[in-house]
Amino acid sequence: VYEHLTYGVDHISIATLPGMWERTVTVGSAGKMFGVTGWRVGWSVGPAELIQPTLSAHTRIVFTSNTPLQEGVASALKLAKENDFLSIQRQEYEHRRNRLMAIFDDVGLPYVVPDGAYYLLVNAAAIKIPSDYSFPDFIEERGPNFKLVYFFIKEFGVSGIPPTEFYSEPHRHLANDYIRFAFCKTDEGLDEAAKCLQSLKKYLKETS
Repeated sequence: VYEHLTYGVDHISIATLPGMWERTVTVGSAGKMFGVTGWRVGWSVGPAELIQPTLSAHTRIVFTSNTPLQEGVASALKLAKENDFLSIQRQEYEHRRNRLMAIFDDVGLPYVVPDGAYYLLVNAAAIKIPSDYSFPDFIEERGPNFKLVYFFIKEFGVSGIPPTEFYSEPHRHLANDYIRFAFCKTDEGLDEAAKCLQSLKKYLKETS
């Protein structure tokens, strides 16, 4: 669903690889493409023998999406091509990506440089949370990654997603030190985040 949001690389659809069309359902999302995730409008492309059961499942789970939003997406797809929307959007998001990376460079936290989408995975292992810091029970029971994200919210006013939510239980520990931040924000929002994160520096562990 982020096929148009790539930075310096081209997206290659699995369905275009040899022998993969008949084994692949390609999913598109107007929510991701146009920044309207609440609309919940998308599409699936693939061979009939895969799309038919997909449609059957969709009908029984979601049933349908409302007509005005489908009309809106149809118009958006047409206008996007006419106005070079996707290229402009890519440039704007790349600017915001670079802005958020510069913010974390300044405060001394490393990250994975994303080649696509609009998320930055930041390694916050260098943050030392005070041993006597108080966490509510519903955070305490979710483990160290949730505690790390909670600490960022309460102390710095900057919210992220705990990536352990995307891992199976045996591998969840691999993401304990990471936080996923989104850069699909306004420039003003990113500037405010930069100011808020300055106080992070006092919690950095000393390195030898």
